[in-house]
Amino acid sequence: MPLAILVLNAGSSSLKFSVYSEDSRGLHRALRGEFEGLYTTSKFAAYRASGALADERAWKDGVSLGHDGAIAHLLDFLRDEPTARELAAVGHRVVHGGMDFSSPVRVDAGVLAALGRLVPLAPLHQPHNLAPMRILAERAPALALLACFDTAFHRSQPHVAQSFALPAAVSARGVRRYGFHGLSYEYIATVLPEYEPAAAAGRVVVAHLGNGASLCALRSGRSVATTMGFTPLDGLMMGTRCGTLDPGVVMYLHDELALDTSAIQTMLYRESGLLGVSGISSDMRTLLASDSPRAKEAIDLFVYRFGRELGSLAAALGGIDALVFTAGIGEHAVPIRERVCRDAAWLGVELDTAANDRGGPCISPDGARVSAWVIPTDEELMIARHVRALI
Repeated sequence: MPLAILVLNAGSSSLKFSVYSEDSRGLHRALRGEFEGLYTTSKFAAYRASGALADERAWKDGVSLGHDGAIAHLLDFLRDEPTARELAAVGHRVVHGGMDFSSPVRVDAGVLAALGRLVPLAPLHQPHNLAPMRILAERAPALALLACFDTAFHRSQPHVAQSFALPAAVSARGVRRYGFHGLSYEYIATVLPEYEPAAAAGRVVVAHLGNGASLCALRSGRSVATTMGFTPLDGLMMGTRCGTLDPGVVMYLHDELALDTSAIQTMLYRESGLLGVSGISSDMRTLLASDSPRAKEAIDLFVYRFGRELGSLAAALGGIDALVFTAGIGEHAVPIRERVCRDAAWLGVELDTAANDRGGPCISPDGARVSAWVIPTDEELMIARHVRALI
């Protein structure tokens, strides 16, 4: 029986998982699923590669599993699953690798301690990413655990692209531009040559547009600049995050509105972006279907901010050869792709409306100076590939 690889993506209230097996064609997903409501009322569902339901369970009102209970239930479930009986390793998505982790690593006590010290750099993500590692190290010590980092792909950027204009003593403490969504960008960089080899070898901007959103400038498949910085808060306007913000606004919120750091953090991460501007929803689908003026305002600002950031990355590259859309909004929001491509005509981006309506993959006309693409991302497969290489 072929070896199986489990991939975990742990959030504050959810735990997503995929199981990959390998055959002569390479790695393929055999199972996927998710735990929801880890600290409220928990639910579990798992699906086979065909999309058929493999198992599901909903606990009684108020019964919460937490990360520990979810991992225990998942291990029990996988023991009875033919596709996962020869489980060889677990790959974990970790948001922050700091300055020390520029590639995937095997997890041991020393690595866990080092990643724990990075919690102040990503307090809303890192603790939840690390929780399943600690639990599995106790419950299944024979399993190989590997950490794959969202920041690692961007370590190829030149020093100047990673630097803030701050005193050297502050920069030395690790205050720099890290960038995120690296596993998604790495995946796109690996598959883009299959779509357009010439562009993949040149200058490409990839737009990872989901509830979290960012852009990345690639030259010959390597990251040279990205819109997120020290935290996943910077850059584009997002579902609930504000994106680029004058630091003076933070001081104003503290001094004039008497908000403490916790309240400011909650506002900027969870109450801003599309949700904050529209007052309706963080979901682009809901806003596109709404006739509310505030929904229109939120969409207009999202498109405007995209154009500003795209211009910045085009400057970093000295022009672009291709624009790639990926993730939830990028892959499915036809009107958003159309608007940002029309606004980017000055860069040479051209749009084939019919191709855009049907979702691509190429949404520009033949012979366009700057081609545009819709390419689904697969961060979980990217993690599985890293794990397979390491084991």
